[in-house]
Amino acid sequence: MALAAKLQLRQSQSLVMTPQLMQSIRLLQFTHVELERFIDDEIERNPLLERAEPQDDAASDQAQKIEAPPETATGGDWFETETAWSAEAISEKLDASLENLFPDDPGTSERLGPDLTAQWKSASGGSSMSSSDGFDVGDMAAAAITLREHVGEQVALAFTDPAARLIASELADGLDEAGYMRADMAEIAARLGTDRTAVTNALAVCQTFEPAGIFARDLAECLSLQLAVRDRLDPAMKALIANLELLARRDFQTLKRICGVDEEDLLDMLAEIRALDPRPGMAFSGGASDAIIADVEVRAANDGSWVVELNAETLPRVLVDHIYFAQVSPHAKNQTEKDFLAECLQNANWLTRSLDQRAKTILKVASEIVRQQDAFLVHGVRHLKPLNLRMVADAIGMHESTVSRVTANKYMLTPRGVFELRYFFTASIASSGGGDAHSSEAVRDRIKQLIDEEKPVDVLSDDAIVDMLRENGVDIARRTVAKYRESMNIPSSVQRRREKRALASAGR
Repeated sequence: MALAAKLQLRQSQSLVMTPQLMQSIRLLQFTHVELERFIDDEIERNPLLERAEPQDDAASDQAQKIEAPPETATGGDWFETETAWSAEAISEKLDASLENLFPDDPGTSERLGPDLTAQWKSASGGSSMSSSDGFDVGDMAAAAITLREHVGEQVALAFTDPAARLIASELADGLDEAGYMRADMAEIAARLGTDRTAVTNALAVCQTFEPAGIFARDLAECLSLQLAVRDRLDPAMKALIANLELLARRDFQTLKRICGVDEEDLLDMLAEIRALDPRPGMAFSGGASDAIIADVEVRAANDGSWVVELNAETLPRVLVDHIYFAQVSPHAKNQTEKDFLAECLQNANWLTRSLDQRAKTILKVASEIVRQQDAFLVHGVRHLKPLNLRMVADAIGMHESTVSRVTANKYMLTPRGVFELRYFFTASIASSGGGDAHSSEAVRDRIKQLIDEEKPVDVLSDDAIVDMLRENGVDIARRTVAKYRESMNIPSSVQRRREKRALASAGR
């Protein structure tokens, strides 16, 4: 067989993931905050991009400037001249003298001084004291005190010896956000060149600081410190604190024997334990919870259908400055500058189209979810239908991965509350009668209701719950019931029976 070089023509198709295509896919799964951050970066890099300013606010401000009377627009004659702040002028406007208003300090423009008068004028923007351009009252609010600052103030007052104060400062550096002391005592002693006794003594003083329970090394010590402040750390309570694992298992019989108390005293002790704060340092965390901004809003229409709209607050407004491009492009000096401007224009147009496509995709997916879960919006969680990504993707003609990206970290505001889009996708549990399948979330809610309605003399086991659900047409296994029960932090039937009998005995 002879070897020879020859030309062949082939035709093939392949999917090429360009950088722009990859970025468009990423835009789908961005949250509102991530999208705003991404757009800010793009505007900083691309001179042809700019945010669209709301026209309504500008129009209203302009109308206010036109229609405002001269006194309001210019701030009135209060700030026209220095003589406007004379005692006679103020008395004439207030129909009272300053001596009657401020008998201890009548004050005039001369007593106030021109500098203070000028400060008032500048603070009010030269117009009105209530002007929006003036200072913000929120700027005058004190900053939140951190746990480290709160402890540092107490360290300065509690220790007079510089060496002990240094040890206490090192211990304070070992506090976590919950107020627990996580530093190693031996390591602190070695680093400061002192013995462990001095560190232990400093820790004992620090454990008396407010709030009670800080500088504890574990949960038991944290609860003991708080009980000691309340003068409730008696021998029975010490025994209870030393056996918190039995309390977690709700083994009340063993706890009564160890503590040497009856059921009534044990319930009183448990009530005191529940009143304590297991994380006392969290009061100084200062972390404000972020409010969830829904991406989609759903409301009922007059004809009984549902209106699905995108939240305008989560839609970024980006414009392409074609006028600036037309002004700058003729003055490009070389090919490099021309290529740069062309690339900026291409990227800007791509970003605006991608954002528009992202909004349409979110609206299409949300509308299909509302159509599928109409019964949930009308009747509640018991009527939540089994739903998966493939069902929505097939209904709207999209790929399953696209639906997955759209529903990630997106929220929907409904008449029943705010839900993540992923909430509406639940597993399917077969029906025992051969009918429609049941949603796992609806079954979970049914299990919780059955347990809440049980009586102390008739606590339902997992097998009993399985039988009751099968009577209602839900074909479910016992291990599935146990899994759902544990996910809702509901104890087993044995533990529930012990607790409810103890509560019933205390009630009698």
